[in-house]
Amino acid sequence: MLQTRQQVANRPGRNFHVGLATCDTEILEAQKLRYRVFAEEMGARLSTRTPGVDRDIYDPFCEHLIVRDEDAGRIVGTYRILSPSAACKVGGYYSENEFDLTRLQHLRNRIVEIGRSCIDPDYRSGAVITLLWSGLARYMKENGYGYLIGCASVSMADGGHTAASLYNRLRETHLAPLEYRVFPRLALPLDMLRGDLPAETPPLIKGYLRAGAWVCGDPAWDPDFNTADLPLLIPMDKVSDKYAKHFLGRKD
Repeated sequence: MLQTRQQVANRPGRNFHVGLATCDTEILEAQKLRYRVFAEEMGARLSTRTPGVDRDIYDPFCEHLIVRDEDAGRIVGTYRILSPSAACKVGGYYSENEFDLTRLQHLRNRIVEIGRSCIDPDYRSGAVITLLWSGLARYMKENGYGYLIGCASVSMADGGHTAASLYNRLRETHLAPLEYRVFPRLALPLDMLRGDLPAETPPLIKGYLRAGAWVCGDPAWDPDFNTADLPLLIPMDKVSDKYAKHFLGRKD
């Protein structure tokens, strides 16, 4: 099991620790960070019973990966992790609200879902996301899971034209094999959007793709977050050598 304070990264004026949240207080702080980023910064419509806290029915079943700035005494980055056994308990993966995952049914006992990734605006220089990915990689390795799945969001601020253009470009080089395709429940209307804009790949998605992620099908539209969500799947045995050496300690 990945232990909290498992890994440390020292930067000038920074003392970062990454690990799984071990108490309700840490989970609550991560949920408050999520609310600040998704609702206050990005304008998402979040259904929550507690003001200022992003919490849904999946949270009690998830493990929460956090990065803490120990010098400042605050959580500055987080992912939530839903294991195969936890997905069974809650009734499925969060992604299933947006996609039909039938073709991945045979992989369910090896799929870990990640989501709600966010970083405090003051800490988006790259160090925090690197630590989060290191924590995810260690979690996957220590538990012997084979696949990471999640939805990578692209802003719909322009009505979806950038998202459609990005997908049109990515599917040429990163589309999953047919047997791993999933299908959006509320599809982005690609035929009604421009698909020829020079859309830049967001840094988070670029990182996933460099690691070896597949885009598993057409994007879904998430009206609550006003995003186009790309379904991504990372087979751990296909993680690129560069990422494997850096995050998993794999040797040639």
